[in-house]
Amino acid sequence: MSLVNLPGLRQMITEISNQHRLPEDSVKEALREALLKGYERYRRSQLMDKKTVQFGEDYFENFEVELDVDEEGFRVLSTKIIVEDLEDTDHHISLQEVQEVTSEAQIGDSVVLDVTPEKQDFGRMAAIQTKQVLLQKLRDQQRKLIQDEFKDIEDQVIPAKVLRFERQSVIMAVNSEAGEVEAELPKREQLPNDTYRVNATFKVYLKKVREGVHRGPQLIVSRAAAGLVVELFATEVPEIEEEIVRIVAVAREANPPSRYVGPRTKISVDTLERDVDPVGACIGARGSRIQAVVNELRGEKIDAIRWSPDPATYIANALSPAKVDEVLLVDAEERQALVLVPENQLSLAIGKEGQNVRLAARLTGWKIDIKDTARYRAEFEHRAGAGVGVGEEE
Repeated sequence: MSLVNLPGLRQMITEISNQHRLPEDSVKEALREALLKGYERYRRSQLMDKKTVQFGEDYFENFEVELDVDEEGFRVLSTKIIVEDLEDTDHHISLQEVQEVTSEAQIGDSVVLDVTPEKQDFGRMAAIQTKQVLLQKLRDQQRKLIQDEFKDIEDQVIPAKVLRFERQSVIMAVNSEAGEVEAELPKREQLPNDTYRVNATFKVYLKKVREGVHRGPQLIVSRAAAGLVVELFATEVPEIEEEIVRIVAVAREANPPSRYVGPRTKISVDTLERDVDPVGACIGARGSRIQAVVNELRGEKIDAIRWSPDPATYIANALSPAKVDEVLLVDAEERQALVLVPENQLSLAIGKEGQNVRLAARLTGWKIDIKDTARYRAEFEHRAGAGVGVGEEE
């Protein structure tokens, strides 16, 4: 079988493998695909004058390139179908021609033939095409390796280093088996308390691995995702890792609507162990565990509260640090609750610009209305004395 010589093929594969941090098998696959595209270019130029030939997307599907690393070269093979009358020489071969080699051949059988062109016939343009395609295929191989590696750790926390800034995004470096990989931290996923400087390191939440061919970083990371808080607590609290304590729900406002309100998170926890305090486990001795999470999030306020199967108790807990007098479940079907608090706890329960009650509502899944206990009861007594039911108009 003929061979197009590629001097230094083995060394070239090793160098490309090292340079692009790709397995040699991936480099060989990329090189085979690139050489096949070069052959396509060569064959198209040969048939350019034949207007009857239509090059569809699957025209070259029966061709393949075989690399010979030992002999340092390649050959092109074509699988052809045996026919009686030959019209298409790229896909068919005549029965008569095959029977000159083997008399057992029959119409409809397939044979693999060497169609390797002479090196001088391969052409300069085909060689250029091969080089361009090889570079693209190597990039594709790198993307695929990144997708395969990081898809398994989506929704986990990984360390990242700031590389540069593009528009409003921070481009960060994440370590991988193939070396450093770029990740994008979009503006909406950044924290207002963070200071992003080149070479500064942060723990980030791997939010998404882009699939397919994309320009720029394939990894989208976040500092604002609720999942980051969950993973940080799982790291700091052994009871969560050991599944003694479970995180039931998280409500996070990492980028509040007003600059006068800081980032805040509420996290509800529970346990089946009677002797374990799940909130205490998350806070740690002298607040050491929760403080480690707060420090990583640059001072973000975090409320760890006890989950309860009783909605009234859960809502009261969720409004922490405010003290609640009573929770009235106004409409269980619509999940609407009225919470009564002392006058001196009203602003604390609502929170600055409504943040505390907003997060409590998101955490519990209930619509929460907060009222001053004394004023509500006085109004209730007034309505009762006037013979007007609660919720009715006088």
